[in-house]
Amino acid sequence: MAELDLPVDQLRTFTASLDTPEDLDAFWEATLAESRAARRPTEISAPVVDLPGLTVRDVTFSGFGGDPIRAWLATPKGATDLPVVVEYIGYGGGRGLPYEYSLLPAAGYAHLIMDTRGQASAWGNGGDTADPHATGPSVPGFMTRGIESPETYYYRRVFTDATLAVDVARELPGVDAGRVAVKGSSQGGGIAIAAASLADGVGAALIDVPFLCNFPRAIRMTDSDPYAEIRRYLAVHRGGVEAVHQTLAYFDGANLAPRATAPSVWSVAIMDDICPPSTVYSAYNAYAGPKSIVEYAFNGHEGGQMHQVEHHLALLEKALTRQPAA
Repeated sequence: MAELDLPVDQLRTFTASLDTPEDLDAFWEATLAESRAARRPTEISAPVVDLPGLTVRDVTFSGFGGDPIRAWLATPKGATDLPVVVEYIGYGGGRGLPYEYSLLPAAGYAHLIMDTRGQASAWGNGGDTADPHATGPSVPGFMTRGIESPETYYYRRVFTDATLAVDVARELPGVDAGRVAVKGSSQGGGIAIAAASLADGVGAALIDVPFLCNFPRAIRMTDSDPYAEIRRYLAVHRGGVEAVHQTLAYFDGANLAPRATAPSVWSVAIMDDICPPSTVYSAYNAYAGPKSIVEYAFNGHEGGQMHQVEHHLALLEKALTRQPAA
């Protein structure tokens, strides 16, 4: 896929022209308060992987409305007082198998991998979390589930799950509650923006080729799913354009990013036809915290893949290392 977006010099200064809902903060404060009030105790299993350098446990915590959300907790065996990285998964995937997550524990971090409710059947090794909430008519996929209003939209539940995962991460055994990061690529990157914006005390954010940013531009610009799900919905629900845009504004990374202050490292792929680079820059340029971005000039949505790991580890080392007492 050749370049499809603005020239790179224009991308670097590109900002979204979005209407931010006046009650955006109140909406999320009420949503999170309601779900925190419904919270049940977190369940942590005995080790399901017990290797000389790695322990993985099965975690079930309360997400939106008290719904049970599954996760893996991978840690270096026997270690305590660990910084923790909460990871969110790309569109259609799930938490997979417990053997998949050893890199961050090998680097000295606890790693909490959140399953994405209702997904986990399009790629990867599956997942275990249902989405029990009914919605109105929708296009196959997740982008238009409950899109009639912010209260019923699918990503209200997912972003709440993600924010409460940060709460839970601080309480896990062996974890230092003051050193928490969030991480994700594609959908996971969009969720990480939301978690960095909505959760308290996030210490670092690792955001790669993020989805869920600048919806109005994305759905008019790319023919690729998942954004194209919204366009197909609007092609049938012709009178719903304004209501859909009003709903999506509450979940747009470009609207949430100004509320995030954690140091962050991002990546963008200049030939990305799934998350066009201008949509990524819409959120990146709005992000309020310290930030840097790595551009992959000849890559599509795969972005930097493992080449981005060195940038992740560098930020984690800088942002989450406990400073010695003066």
